[in-house]
Amino acid sequence: MEAILGAKLGVFLGFTVVMFGGAAVMTGQAMAQTWRPLWQVVPYGLLMAVGNRLLSFMLFEAPLLSVAGFVASAIVLIGLSALSHRLTFARKMVDQYPWLYERHGLFRWRARY
Repeated sequence: MEAILGAKLGVFLGFTVVMFGGAAVMTGQAMAQTWRPLWQVVPYGLLMAVGNRLLSFMLFEAPLLSVAGFVASAIVLIGLSALSHRLTFARKMVDQYPWLYERHGLFRWRARY
């Protein structure tokens, strides 16, 4: 498992998922609040994954150039950013245009008829 995650499981869960995951959620919300498209969370997620690998290396002696660890971190961080972006964007569409749209699940909205 350590070879896939690029660090010990506790370090991955605590550092990548909790700490950097919180930053990824806030990034997705900020991107949605400023009406940016979903694809723009990808470069920010990749940059956060680089920072995550660097800090994991410096603080927890995880391998720095672990491709599998970088990919695992990037998938988690981009996924959390995309999830929060879509949730925030759907809420924003319904809150800002209540005469046009209504909620249709957590991630979607639909036109009012």
